[in-house]
Amino acid sequence: MSMKVLYLPIGRKTFDLEAGEIQRKKSSEMLNELGIEVIQPEGILTSPDDLNDFLKAIAKDDIGVSIYQSVTFADGEFVETLIKQVEAPVMVWSIREPSINGRLRLNSLTGGNSTSHVLKCAKHPYSFLFGNPEEAQIRGRLKKYLKVQQMIQDLKQFKIGVIGEHPPGFFFSGTDEEMLQKQLGVEVKSVDLMKAFEESKKLSEGEWEHAIDRAQQQVIGLNRNDETVQRFAQFTTYVESVVNQENLSGLAIRCWPEFFNELGAAACSTLSQFTEDGIVSSCESDIHGSVSMFILQQLSGGKAPYLGDMVHVNEASNSVVFWHCGAGAYSLAHPDQGAQPGVHPNRKLGFTMEFGLKPGQVTMFRVSYTPDGYRLLIMRGNALDTPKRFNGTSVEVELETEINDTLYSLMEEGFEPHYALVYEDVVEELVELGRQLDLETIVYTKD
Repeated sequence: MSMKVLYLPIGRKTFDLEAGEIQRKKSSEMLNELGIEVIQPEGILTSPDDLNDFLKAIAKDDIGVSIYQSVTFADGEFVETLIKQVEAPVMVWSIREPSINGRLRLNSLTGGNSTSHVLKCAKHPYSFLFGNPEEAQIRGRLKKYLKVQQMIQDLKQFKIGVIGEHPPGFFFSGTDEEMLQKQLGVEVKSVDLMKAFEESKKLSEGEWEHAIDRAQQQVIGLNRNDETVQRFAQFTTYVESVVNQENLSGLAIRCWPEFFNELGAAACSTLSQFTEDGIVSSCESDIHGSVSMFILQQLSGGKAPYLGDMVHVNEASNSVVFWHCGAGAYSLAHPDQGAQPGVHPNRKLGFTMEFGLKPGQVTMFRVSYTPDGYRLLIMRGNALDTPKRFNGTSVEVELETEINDTLYSLMEEGFEPHYALVYEDVVEELVELGRQLDLETIVYTKD
């Protein structure tokens, strides 16, 4: 993680600072073992003045998280001093009492309780942690929390290239650009689709053949002499130049009807290759779909996400099928089949992806937008080892919640028809993300 973490051990001299210092040292050692850059004092800060002096002496602009550890009880003056100088969200950490049936030596839990109250009233983002540094659950919770905070920082750097406006009536693919940047930090860069077609056709074979070489590494039986494959390579190469020039991390591309009518090829292969290589790409210019894919990619440690429509319900297996016309990162293909080239099921033009996705545990997710603002949809399930259900790319997912209850609830909530999916359990991280961003979060899991 590149994020800097501010660790502040706080205590009062009226409590057992000797016992507290043992926990401070262990905490400091554990934090440094996480591979993060830790900014910290040499000992426990025992007065708001000491805290103030320490904060004045450090660089504060690039701090991603403040870990405020109530080594002993301390009143709200401490955390009030902190949030006046450091805007970063706070992890409030209380440790366990070293002994019972005698003097209350630390009263750390009450300190954390008091601190949390101050932060809530100040509407400052925070989370709470309880336990000693040697506990596995503490390390695990800290890692997840820091991952979420890094995700929030990454979103502020996320710039998405929107190539062509969404098709008529696909209102869910659009966005309020000002609101998107204000609430999530995401920047939108509009790219002219027709210009992209024109410029891509001007490229020489020597400029675009690398795109076919790349595809052939994972797409089984790809015919590099096919005209639609060459069109894919030309368009992909031009978009690569835009990605590099504009420093884009994601794409949302209008894939029909212009791709078929003007370029003479499907967009699916371009979307697939970019997503495989880490530039998340959504079809039908679905901006929030791409944002959803990016969040899943980052929280899963870089795994390729998928974006699909929910098209079929199977009550017998408590499952739904997610499908799209022919887009899907190569590595998502079932290993028995692999990623294979195909043609668009409706337009009969190539080249598209033709495969069923691999089995495994998955998280489904959507950054949803309504006139009332943003909200998050989270589901968890198991991708089944079943045959490909429809032409294109598809995956059948057994849900954790009852299928028809979930289906009707999704429709009553009015969620968008594009669902992002990744092969990793990141439900807890997504719930924490919603809490940190103060967004309504709707969860369909058995927990």
